[in-house]
Amino acid sequence: MDFDIVVIGGGHAGCEAAHAAARLGCSTAMLITSRASIARMSCNPAVGGPGKSQIVREIDALGGLMARVTDETGLQYRTLNSSKGPAVRAYRVQSDTAEYESVMRGKLEKVNNLSIIEGSAVSIEADGGWATGVALEDGTTISARAVVVCTGTFLNGLLHTGLVQTPGGRYGEAPSSRLPESLKRLGITFGRLKTGTPPRLDKNTIDFSALERQEGDSPPPSFSYFGPAVEREQLPCHLIHTNHKTHEIIRAAFGRSPLYTGLIKGVGPRYCPSIEDKVVRFPKRVSHHVFLEPVSRISDEIYPNGISTSLPLDTQEAFLRTMSGLEEVRILKAGYAVEYDFAPPTQLYPTLETKLVAGLYFAGQINGTSGYEEAAGQGLLAGINAARKVKREGAVILKRSESFIGVMVDDLTTLGTEEPYRIFTSRAEHRLVLRQDNADTRLCGLGHSIGLLPEGDYNATMAKREKIASLMESLKNVYIGPIPATRAKLESCGLPVPEESIPLWQYIKRPDVSIQSGTVFGDLAAFSPDEIGRAEIEIKYEGYIERQRRWIGQLSRIENIPLEENMDYSDISGLSIELRQKLGEVRPLTFGQASRIPGMTPAALAILTITLKTRARRN
Repeated sequence: MDFDIVVIGGGHAGCEAAHAAARLGCSTAMLITSRASIARMSCNPAVGGPGKSQIVREIDALGGLMARVTDETGLQYRTLNSSKGPAVRAYRVQSDTAEYESVMRGKLEKVNNLSIIEGSAVSIEADGGWATGVALEDGTTISARAVVVCTGTFLNGLLHTGLVQTPGGRYGEAPSSRLPESLKRLGITFGRLKTGTPPRLDKNTIDFSALERQEGDSPPPSFSYFGPAVEREQLPCHLIHTNHKTHEIIRAAFGRSPLYTGLIKGVGPRYCPSIEDKVVRFPKRVSHHVFLEPVSRISDEIYPNGISTSLPLDTQEAFLRTMSGLEEVRILKAGYAVEYDFAPPTQLYPTLETKLVAGLYFAGQINGTSGYEEAAGQGLLAGINAARKVKREGAVILKRSESFIGVMVDDLTTLGTEEPYRIFTSRAEHRLVLRQDNADTRLCGLGHSIGLLPEGDYNATMAKREKIASLMESLKNVYIGPIPATRAKLESCGLPVPEESIPLWQYIKRPDVSIQSGTVFGDLAAFSPDEIGRAEIEIKYEGYIERQRRWIGQLSRIENIPLEENMDYSDISGLSIELRQKLGEVRPLTFGQASRIPGMTPAALAILTITLKTRARRN
């Protein structure tokens, strides 16, 4: 078998990588142990959230699949942080996991140039420092000109439930032990991380009448910019709480906890701790939220979000039954922790290509990240760059100033990570211009120029941009004042009446004014709610947005100064030995990337600047 690109793994990173590579014209093989496990949601049955939502919409703007599949398969759709500023607003969709897998698999099966092959990779083949293919467990070798590794938690995966350890990448699926050994022979170094999942509950044994019901938004928001409006029946979630007795049972079981008896060596996620961790880290908390979330319309499984655990099965059952509504609950599948190997991502370029082996790319949890959205964003970027490498085209590097994917990749490849990395809006210094609402106008041009975003979707985005601009322009030369007719209109819409005539543009900047509040702003029937909302954000936050854009412009003059890929830092006098070593390990491609290396100081940056100028004069 001979392909341009082989993608190892069919999780969320693998799906986006394979789709992107094939759509860009490369013959692509997705290698997965079972076709049925494509796009499996092995943990939380949801997509989105702060920071994650921005990544999903950026994937959509570039031409990826996650947003479209999420819209088609949701169980509940919600907008988070709607009362806060636009920089932190986010969508979150409770997904039907069975439908999500089926729809994603169906879309991939229709992609030209893409073959889905069932098998297990045991070795990366390389020649002269370049990846040349993948060897399979059955002795077959697939030749390739680039390889994208998207193995999730399967590299030397080990499952923990109580003191019982079971080799596995996730429940019921064997780990990969030979592939990480192959990567080590190529010079890749590894660390160890840990994540976990809660037990799955039988909904027929839950008393929902005692629980706080949570409905979705009406109308439901759409993740994709290009698909039809979401019109699906939504299912409710329910909120319950742990209590003092819950915590007592958990504490009493620490002697049988792999987390506290030393069996688990990997570092767990700081921002998504297990219930054991919560009880220890927050001893004064009398309760913790638990959200009961449906998994599928065709399943009796309920996912109790908030109580990830690796405690023994009998302890899980005991502490669950202390909570209101769960007195008679039955566990369908025990919660467990999984330890796995990851490759510290400072071994990668910002293209997600490894520095040691050309044409070899890593995406997803192998890079130390957690979450479907982070994995999908990396998979998309790795697939794009693998295809462009094969076609001898320039690499795509997403900047921190243009996308959350760029923030994530820069964090990983420059700073590295010692714990499962999760994206947050707080990680993006330019988050006011990197909102989830404007990902299309930020990235559709790039998606179209590289050939991934279809022409029709690109044209729709350009038309939308023009409509938003025309709406904003129409509001610039209109004044509003306390004349009787205007006063009556404003009061009928619940809007404040200005004391004197002021520009409508200025009036809209008031926090208690919304364009969508009434007809005082003219006939808006020609504009969609999204277009009106976008115009309002641009007007209300005009000064802040302009200030941030000026800052980005100033930074870019320094940020984009290129550094030689193989620059020798060992002979730069004035730099500490530690910084020389870090610069040599990271091998930054730009001055901006070098400035974010841990331990970098203004004095060291000055020395680096002088060195660059001196070498430029010599050349």
